[in-house]
Amino acid sequence: MIIAVDGPTASGKGTIAKRLAAHLDVPCLDTGLLYRAVGRQVAINDGDPDSSDDAVAACDFPDALLEDDILRTEEVGGLASRVSVHPEVRKALFKRQRAFAEQPGGAVLDGRDIGTVIAPDADVKLFITASVQSRAKRRWLEMIEKKLEHEEEIPRFEIEKDVVARDARDINRKDAPLKAAPDALVIDTTAFDREQAFETVLEAVKQALEGR
Repeated sequence: MIIAVDGPTASGKGTIAKRLAAHLDVPCLDTGLLYRAVGRQVAINDGDPDSSDDAVAACDFPDALLEDDILRTEEVGGLASRVSVHPEVRKALFKRQRAFAEQPGGAVLDGRDIGTVIAPDADVKLFITASVQSRAKRRWLEMIEKKLEHEEEIPRFEIEKDVVARDARDINRKDAPLKAAPDALVIDTTAFDREQAFETVLEAVKQALEGR
C-alpha cells in the first residue's frame, strides 16, 4: 500500500502524512527534506543553487544532514525550491524515493510530485492545499512555536511573499511541476485546524481504500 501526499508549501501535508503513517503503522518519508538537504549542502559547498552542476554535486550529502534542524528554516526551504527545478537533481533523488515507496508493508510519502512522478501507481493519492494567507500564517506560527536556533524572526508578510514565490517556482518548473494527479483527492484545509484536517483526510483515505 502506497499513499502519496502532495501539496504546496505549508499546506499541512507533512503533518498529515506523518499522522497517517502512524495510524496505518507504516513508514513515512518527507521527500521535501531530501531537497532541503541538497539546498543546504549547496550552501555548505559555497555553491549556487541556481546552477545545475552545483546542485547535482550537493545530492551526495551525508545522511546525518537529514537530522539537522537547520533544514527546517525558511532560508533552507527557499534553497530547496531553487535546487528542485533542476531535472538532474530530481533524477538523482528519484531512486531513493522510489525504493522507499516499494518497501514491503507499504509507505506514506509526502512531497510535490509523489502522485504524478514518484508513485503514480499509489493506492491513494492526496493533494492537500490551502489559501496563501492561511499557509503563510501557519508557517509564521510554526516558526514562533519552534523558535529554531538558526533562524531569525521573519515578518509574516515576508513569509507570504516567499510562499507565493515558492508556489510559482514549483508550479512553473518544466520537470515534475507541482500539480494534483488526475485521480488525486484534493482537500482544501484553509478552514480546518490540524485535527479537523487530519480527520477529513483519514476519512477520505478509508473510503478510497474500501473502494479499491
